[in-house]
This record gives sequence, C-alpha cells and structure tokens, in this order.
Amino acid sequence: QQIQENLNKQLLDNLVSFLIRSHSEFQEKTTEWTCRMKFREIPTAALVLGVNVTDHDLTFRGVSDALQDNITPYIALLEAKDCPGIKNLMQKLMGQLMNCDVDVDSLEDENCVQVSQNRTRCSMSSLISWYENATKKTDSETPSRKRNSSSRHWQSPPVVVIFKDMESFTTKVLQDFIVISSQHIHELPLVLIFGIATSPMIIHRLLPHSVSSLLCIELFQSLSCKEHLSTIIDKLLLTSQFPFKLGEKVLQVLINIFLYHDFSVQNFIKGFQLCIVEHFYSQPLSVLCCHLVDVKKRINSLSHDQCENIRRLPSFRRYVEKQVSEKQIALLTNDNFLKEETERLLEDLHVYHENYVSVLRCLHVFTSSLPKYPLGKQIRELHCACLENRVWETEEYESFLQLARMLNKTDLVTMLQQCVEILMSSSGKEFDKTVEKLKEFLTQFQNLEAEACQEQDVSVSSQKELQKKTDLYHLQKTLLELKESRRSKKLTKFEMLRFEVVDSIDSLVRQYLVPADARALHEVVYFNAATVLRGHLNAAPRTALHTALNNPHWYLKNKALKCDGGGISNKAPDICIVYKLHLECGRLINLVDWLEAFSTVVMAAEEPNADAASSDQVDDIIHARFIRAVSELELLGFIKPSKQKTDHVARLTWGGC
Repeated sequence: QQIQENLNKQLLDNLVSFLIRSHSEFQEKTTEWTCRMKFREIPTAALVLGVNVTDHDLTFRGVSDALQDNITPYIALLEAKDCPGIKNLMQKLMGQLMNCDVDVDSLEDENCVQVSQNRTRCSMSSLISWYENATKKTDSETPSRKRNSSSRHWQSPPVVVIFKDMESFTTKVLQDFIVISSQHIHELPLVLIFGIATSPMIIHRLLPHSVSSLLCIELFQSLSCKEHLSTIIDKLLLTSQFPFKLGEKVLQVLINIFLYHDFSVQNFIKGFQLCIVEHFYSQPLSVLCCHLVDVKKRINSLSHDQCENIRRLPSFRRYVEKQVSEKQIALLTNDNFLKEETERLLEDLHVYHENYVSVLRCLHVFTSSLPKYPLGKQIRELHCACLENRVWETEEYESFLQLARMLNKTDLVTMLQQCVEILMSSSGKEFDKTVEKLKEFLTQFQNLEAEACQEQDVSVSSQKELQKKTDLYHLQKTLLELKESRRSKKLTKFEMLRFEVVDSIDSLVRQYLVPADARALHEVVYFNAATVLRGHLNAAPRTALHTALNNPHWYLKNKALKCDGGGISNKAPDICIVYKLHLECGRLINLVDWLEAFSTVVMAAEEPNADAASSDQVDDIIHARFIRAVSELELLGFIKPSKQKTDHVARLTWGGC
C-alpha cells in the first residue's frame, strides 16, 4: 500500500492542483471564470489509467481520499452499471452527496419539489438548493473561514463527480448530464473526472462536438501497469528486508498471468499472498523463514523431527556430500551441531541475497542502457533469467558482453558512477575492494581526456606535415605507411580500459549471481511449488465439475459416498447418479431408459413395498427427482434436447478429464 501510494502521489498532487486552479477562479469570480460561464464550460479531468481495470478502484479510492483531505467533502463516484439512465445517474449522484435515499419516481414532474425526512426529489435544481443550504450552514458555523493553509476545504467547495468507467456509460446518459450541468455551472461549481481505460479519444467518440465543447478538458496519465509491477517487484522481492522469496517458476507463473490475462497489479499481489500462505502451510521448516534477529532463537527451539526435516532437504543433502566424512557424520547424527551449521548457512543465505540484489542492480544499469535489451529492459526479466540458470552461460549474456564492449566513454562513465552508488549503499563490506576498483576506473577515464587532447594536437601537426610534402614519391610512401599502421593497429588506451571494466562486471556476475537453488537450505525461504500455484490460479472448471459429479466423496468427505470399482452409490446426490449413468450412454440418450436406470439405483437399498398407493407415490417422487437432476445437468451444459427424437436428449461432452 505504501508503494502504491508513492507511485500515485504525483498523479494525485496534479489532480489536487487542477481542482485548486479551476475552483479558485470560481471563488474569486475572475475574468477567466466569467468567460467559462459564458461558454458554459465544465472543468474536466481525463484520467487515463490503462486497461488494468481491477486496479482502478484502488486509484479512485486514493483520488477520493486526497480530494476530501485537501479540497472538498462533496465527492460522488459513479459506475455505468448503476446508471443506465439519467434518472438513475441523478439518483446515485444525490444519494452519495446528500447521504440519503432519493425518490426516482418523483422525477416525472420537473417543477415539483418533494422533500421528506430521508427522501428527496433528484433534479439539478434540488441539487443546487441543497448545495446552497449546505454551504450557508458551513458559513454560519465559521463566518470568518476562508481558504488558507490551516483550513482543509474551500469556503464553497466544488462538487466532484467521478465517472469510474467512462467507456461503459451510454452516450445519451453522458450527453444529457453534461448539457444539464453546463446550464447550471454558474450556480454549482461542478468538476468532472473521467476514468479512462483505453484512450482519451474515447471522449470525442462518445460525445458529439456540441457536447464535448462544453468541457474544459485537462489530461492526466497514470503510471503504466508494467512500470507499476516492476516497482512492486523491485521494492518487494528484490530486497533483503523480507526473508520470503519466490522461485523462478513461481515468479514466471505470476508474471505470465499478469502479462497475458489482466495486467492487474492487485491480482499479482493476491497471487504473492497466496504463495506466502502456501509456503508457510506446506513447508514444515518455514518457521526458519524469518529475519536474522529471530533465527537463532527459532533454531534452538527445533525438535528432533524438524532436524530430520532439515536433513531431508535436497540442497542440504548435496551440501553434506561435499563435506569431509567426520563432518558428514556430525551433521547426520548430532542435532546440536546441525543447529549450529543451520544458523551459519542461513546467515550465508542472507548475505547471498544482499550481494545478489546489489550486483543484479549493477548489471541492470548496463543491460537497460544497451540497444535491443539482450537480457531484458525491466529488472524483473533480468531477475528471472538469473534465477533460472547461470546467466553467464546464455547466448543473451554473450550478446550483452559484445554490446558492452562497444559503449562510448560518456555512457560507460555514467554507468560506473551508478554502480558505485549502488554498491556503496549495500550494507555488506564485501564490495569495498570492488568500489575502489570502479573508482580507479573512473579516475583513469578522467586522465584519458587530458591525453586525448594531446594526441589530437599531434595528429593535427602530422596532417599539416603531410600536406607540406608535395613530392609524389614521398606522398605515396607516407600514405602506404599510414595504411600499414592501420592494419596492425593496436587497441587504444580507452578500448583497453573499456575491456577491463566489462571484465570486472563479468567477474562480479559470475561470483554473486549464482542461482538460488545452488545454495544450501534455499527451500526454507524460497517457494518453488509452481504447479500448486498454477492449480490455484488457473481454473479448470470442467475437471472440477467432473470430479465433483463422478466422485462426490472428493469434496464432501462423506464415507458413505465412497465407492470402489466405478460403481454408483444410491447415497450420492441425484445429479451425480444421473451424470454417471449418462457417461455409459452414446450420442443420444433415451429418457425412459435413463429414468429406469436411475430408479433402479435409487431403489437398490430399499425394501419392496406391497402397498400400491404408496408405491405410486414413491415413483412420482423418483420421477420428480430425475427431472430435476436432468435439468441441472442441462444447465451445466452436459446435455441438450434433441430435435431428431422428442424422447431423447443429446450428449455434449466426450473424453476423459
């Protein structure tokens, strides 16, 4: 929430400034406002938020809070689904502003004013009357109140109407509201905010020129959802502040859902929260996924069974295999020694994360500045590449090195300065020598500038000497010597220094950007169950339906419903019995045969009744149950009525799930 508030801060500040600027003209009755009144223009903010519609609610909530804190208490948020007509729009508008129920039926007579304790007629005239009464009441409570630094709201605060999903509103509703509002703009300081998911051009597509000309529009652009996601990953995942981490496949699942489904940052965060819950629920050693301050206390409280869980971890077993035999025996038999070693390994893992993030940011400084972005433009792409495998063994990394060895001096110096700042801000002391080395490179680049000036003077003088030699023989000889020297040209000092810089960055990458799964005990803090996460997030409704209908015990956990060998239990719900019977049929199902089979299954456990009347009653009940079950199956889309035979239904689904 803090990150999202910071990301939207600039947008909210601009909106507040826009309202202050628009409304101050109304307050002071300036010439500009008088001109606007003459043309009946309504101040309008076009807020372009992008296609990630599920995130818009949070943004509008922030806009509403910011305006209520600084400008006005009179804010209404309208959605298209609640406003199919102008009556409904006015009802919602006045209901939110006046905080009461509004009588829609009373709109029929425009001149009639009907007011009761909690109900009032909604029209623009009644809205203006309410506004005048509300502002007079405020003025009478604080007669000397004026707009200053200490007051929260204006003396006559504007009425802000926010259309959360402008594209979904019908043209007639918007058109009628804007035309009516423009006729009363001199009495009611109205400000409109349009929430736009696509493009600002939608305003001119929805509204004719005669209506759009009544709006004084100013455009506001929010941060793109991709930049928003990159910031979330940067501040939330690429930090040592939080011990919990996402594995490469899990992170890729969340990013793919974001990129190919909804562009929703909120849904990404929900997926991240699901990963946290699943990790701490399914991983017995997640108790050790905590800050270093608490690690020692938690390790000391480990039981013998938990120590055995540590020994079963694949990464720990690989670590044990690399140790000498005496240490192997101690790790596998001595719990106290294991706890000490576990504490040390978790501390090493924490240090690894700090160093990893710092070097990753340094590498991103280089990769994001190169053409074609060989390792990705965003840091999340680079992070996924480093988690997946040894990044220095990939073709993209080789391409990055080749491009980096062609950087000009200005870009290279800028990147080195950024890397120095990143490494100096790191809490670890391992980068002290690296920082000194990078600073030394910067000093050498500065010295090269002075030498370059001297070389330039020498080259100018040699060219002048060449021009003086007018003899053809000497001229040809000099040109041949120049050509030969170019063929056997050695690297300049700048090129050699550039190679050294790139090699230095390469050595940092190879040392610190080792994939996390190569570290011992990474399972404690990393969640890698991508299949489980995909099962939670990627719905498979047909599989779930088949499981529920074919094996109701799976969900209901009722032992009476459990049946082996593919049999049909008469204790199962009617729809389950009908479903399993229909699986045994072909393309067309005879309803009479189906009913008889259903009746046989249901009556299997019941004793035969001699009473004919009660038997007929039972048959009617079974018939009714069958009809209801078949109707439910048709509603779910498994069958449909057949036109070929009236007493048959057609089966629609085939194949196993």
